[in-house]
Amino acid sequence: MHTGPVETEHRPARRWYEEGEEPDYRFSLANERTFLAWLRTGLALLAASVAIAQFVQAPAPRALGRLLALLLAMIGTALCAMAYRRWRRVQHAMRHRRPLPRTRLPATLTWAISLLGAAAALLIVTTR
Repeated sequence: MHTGPVETEHRPARRWYEEGEEPDYRFSLANERTFLAWLRTGLALLAASVAIAQFVQAPAPRALGRLLALLLAMIGTALCAMAYRRWRRVQHAMRHRRPLPRTRLPATLTWAISLLGAAAALLIVTTR
């Protein structure tokens, strides 16, 4: 009867970025540039949020300014998180020679920024 520890073969799990085949570096770099562009957009939204929160001082539109700043911060933060998810999904699809995944990110961001642009225009009109 064996009373010692049971020996098992230990293999580290493969990471998702080691699966499949290495894609052409040009496609990987294009995917990375797209990811960085989404990050820049998210950071710009966060910077706009800070600017609006700091510079809107008039009492009447201050509540609208704070709401606009909060929405910009939330969208900017969410965009940065979704950008990574999108980059990873595309990279994974390329490694497995699958079609690139579809995304609603551009349409969603377009509508969100359009609505916030209208709110910003309202804020500008009410502060003058």
